[in-house]
Amino acid sequence: MSKPTPTFYLLHGEGDLTLREEVARLRARLAAGADPTTAEMNTTLLDGREATLAEVRGACETMPFLAARRLVIVEGMLTNARSEVVQALADYLPTLPPWARLVFVEPKRLPDSHALVKLARTHESGFERAFDPPSNAVGWIRKRAAQYGAEITPRAAATLAELVGEDLHAAASELDKLATYVDGARAIDVDDVARLTPYVPEANIFEMVDAVVRGDATGAVARMHRLMDEGDPLGLLGMIVRQFRLLIMAKAYLDAGYAPDGLAEALDVHPYAARKLPAQARNFSMETLEAIYRRLLDYDVQIKTGRIKPELALDLLVATLAG
Repeated sequence: MSKPTPTFYLLHGEGDLTLREEVARLRARLAAGADPTTAEMNTTLLDGREATLAEVRGACETMPFLAARRLVIVEGMLTNARSEVVQALADYLPTLPPWARLVFVEPKRLPDSHALVKLARTHESGFERAFDPPSNAVGWIRKRAAQYGAEITPRAAATLAELVGEDLHAAASELDKLATYVDGARAIDVDDVARLTPYVPEANIFEMVDAVVRGDATGAVARMHRLMDEGDPLGLLGMIVRQFRLLIMAKAYLDAGYAPDGLAEALDVHPYAARKLPAQARNFSMETLEAIYRRLLDYDVQIKTGRIKPELALDLLVATLAG
C-alpha cells in the first residue's frame, strides 16, 4: 500500500541553494495543472519569525479558490520556537484539511530529537528532508557542471571552489556562465575560470602576498610579472594598495577582538578575501603594514610624476618586502 500524498513538509538545513531549489520544485509540482495566476492566489508565504500559530492555521484552513490545493510556506518558524508552539503544531499537523499543503522551511538543521522532525519522518502525511552543505565542494562543482551539460576539469573545479568558498549560489552562477561559454565544445578549464570569474585577479594578488609572507622573493616576483603580463601595471599597483589597505583594516578588526566570521560583512569584501585576510594579517605588525602602505603611496606619486617606471616600482616593492 503506497504512502498518502504528504500534507505537511519539513525542509531544513544549511545547504541553502539545494534547499531553495527543492522549495521551487515543490511549488511547481503542487501548482501543476493550474495557471500561474490561480497558483499565486492559492499560495501563502509567511515569515515564521513573526507569524502566529493562529495565522498558520488560518492560512491552511482557507478553502482554495478555483484549485484543488492551497500551499502555505512558513519560513524560519521552528528554529527558535517555544516548546508550547512546537507541541501545538505537533497536535495540529495530523489534522490538516485535505486541500492544505503546509511547508516549513528552516535555514538551520533541526536535531533528530525535535518533535516535528520525528513527526514528519513517521507520520503517514509527513515529509522531512535535511539539506547540508557539500562535504566535498570540488565534487559538488563537478556534478553541478554536468547539470548544465558541461564538464569541468578537476583543477578548474578546485580553483572555483577556492574562490567561492561555501557560497553555492555563486558557484552555480559561475558554472552556468562557464558552461555557456564553452558551449559543450570542451571541458571547462582553469583558463576559462580565470577569464570569466571576476574575483580571479584579486585571488592572484593574495597568492603574491602569500609568497611575500613566506619570504619567497623569487616566487613573489614571478607572480608579480605574471600579473603585469595580464594587465596594466598602474591598475596592478592599485590592487596591491587595496590589498594592504584591507590587511590594515582586518588587523584592526581582529585586534579589537572581533571574530573572523564577521570580516566579510564588516569590510564588505568577497568571502575569498574574508577567509584569506586573517592569516595574512597575522604575519604583519600594524606598524609594518602602515609602513608598507606609505611606501605604496610614495611609489604611486613617483610613477605619476614620471620619476620611476611602474614595472621597476613593482619589482622593487616586491623584492624589498620578500627580501
